[in-house]
Amino acid sequence: MLAARDLAALIDATWPCARSFALGPFGLREGRGGGKRVAAASLLAQIWQDADIADAETAMRDMGQPPLFAIWPDLAGHLALDAALAQRGYESIDPCVIYYGQIDAILETIPDLSKTYPHWPPLAIGLEIWQQAGTGPARFAIMQRARGAKTAILARRRDDAAGICFVAVAQTWAMLHALEVAPQHRRQGCAQNLIARAAHWAKAEGAVYLALVVTQANDAARALYQKIGMVQIGRYHYRQLGNI
Repeated sequence: MLAARDLAALIDATWPCARSFALGPFGLREGRGGGKRVAAASLLAQIWQDADIADAETAMRDMGQPPLFAIWPDLAGHLALDAALAQRGYESIDPCVIYYGQIDAILETIPDLSKTYPHWPPLAIGLEIWQQAGTGPARFAIMQRARGAKTAILARRRDDAAGICFVAVAQTWAMLHALEVAPQHRRQGCAQNLIARAAHWAKAEGAVYLALVVTQANDAARALYQKIGMVQIGRYHYRQLGNI
């Protein structure tokens, strides 16, 4: 099982930002519109000064991003940073949890692979599903930046393109991102089929484990992951200071 810092590194490897650099005790990310996961600053050291936070805020604004920090409660120093940011007026937003499962166990639970199709680059019909769900060009650019083995997986139902996801491998771990099912095809097994195909594809690429991130509030998705034997392995949330 991966520690929290290793989980953060796994996310960075499979869903990479456009640019990252250290500034004092913080690691900063340039997201270029790709969402919080690729734009949030991370704490690299347990000791910081108020001036360090201010410097990070300035740097993030200079990149065209609102001040945003990722807080991993299981990492040393993060709870203290969380409290300090709250005192500075930062709002706590988007608590997320990370699930993982052994690929062999996932495949035993949901082995149907007949309606899913790994491919790269994504087909136009898959990009359309993503775009309709708000996963536009900036997030597709993230997928393009991912190094190593990666794929899009398209799910079909009744001869329609029903869903899509992105999967990338880092060493023995695969991570699934951007799973979307078209509204008219939800609750019909498409998400399960996509996860099964992701596990099957990742195993062929040498992965042993499959992980994914979901918002804490997404009860339906969390119930599905638990149903197929995935368990919670980590958690994080963000602290954001208004808008620029």
